[in-house]
Amino acid sequence: MAIAEQNPDALTSAPPRMQSAGWALASLSLATLLSSLGTSIASVGLPSLMQNFGATFQAVQWVVLAYLLAITTLIVSAGRLADMFGRRPLLLGGIALFTSASVLCGLAPTLWLLIAARAVQGLGAALMMALTLAFVAETVTKDRIGGAMGLLGAMSAIGTTLGPSLGGLLITGFGWRAIFLVNVPLGVLTFALAWRALPARNKTARLDRGTFDVVGTALLALTLAAYALAMTLGRGNFGTLNIGLLIAAGTGVFLFAAAQARVKNPLIRLASFRDLQLSASLAMSLVVATVMMATLVVAPFYL
Repeated sequence: MAIAEQNPDALTSAPPRMQSAGWALASLSLATLLSSLGTSIASVGLPSLMQNFGATFQAVQWVVLAYLLAITTLIVSAGRLADMFGRRPLLLGGIALFTSASVLCGLAPTLWLLIAARAVQGLGAALMMALTLAFVAETVTKDRIGGAMGLLGAMSAIGTTLGPSLGGLLITGFGWRAIFLVNVPLGVLTFALAWRALPARNKTARLDRGTFDVVGTALLALTLAAYALAMTLGRGNFGTLNIGLLIAAGTGVFLFAAAQARVKNPLIRLASFRDLQLSASLAMSLVVATVMMATLVVAPFYL
């Protein structure tokens, strides 16, 4: 690496596959596929998990919720972390974390250890989701950016669609552990491709890395956890505890907004919501995602 920095011509003699945008795009596509597959493939296994662990629906749905909560908490922070540590090492770390957590999920002896491993898997998926799109501009030419982003969007849709059917086949043939272990060889392949093909340096790296908003991240995580618990505890009965958790979640929203207004490098720039078109688009995305995830969680119990 030092030789390449001193002699730029040395880069031109590197193996073609290391410079190929096609290989780099392939690694980003696989990373996108893995993160979306991890979202949908677990839902079809919920009935099997209930039987194997003797658990309730309220308990096993946390296999899906833990993954989604981890993604939501970290994905808004991934950009700041990339500014601080670099996109390439962070994306490689996300892939490695996702793959390692998949092993833990497949070997988990208890439901709550499985849920904990799924939360770790979600952290890795958040880094992959956030940084794959950010890497597009560094891996392809300007005239191919639109096509590359379309490819990543298609891979995300394929992963979400493929999850239930592939999960059903794996559970039937090999048991519920297979729906998590299938990610391991795919993760290793993705890591190897990304290690070889992704650019070693960010073209847009910032000199001023700033600081990470720990308070904002913690408030976001606690708010989301309170809301999720309010919607799942009680076994169908909405009682005092659920109302208290909803109030805590609402309070967390205001505290998070106040923290973001004061911090120098916020996770979310509140001024962006003044754009009515952006706010309407985000609201519509929220509705679509809610309906889709509700269907993915409930449908396996009826099919």
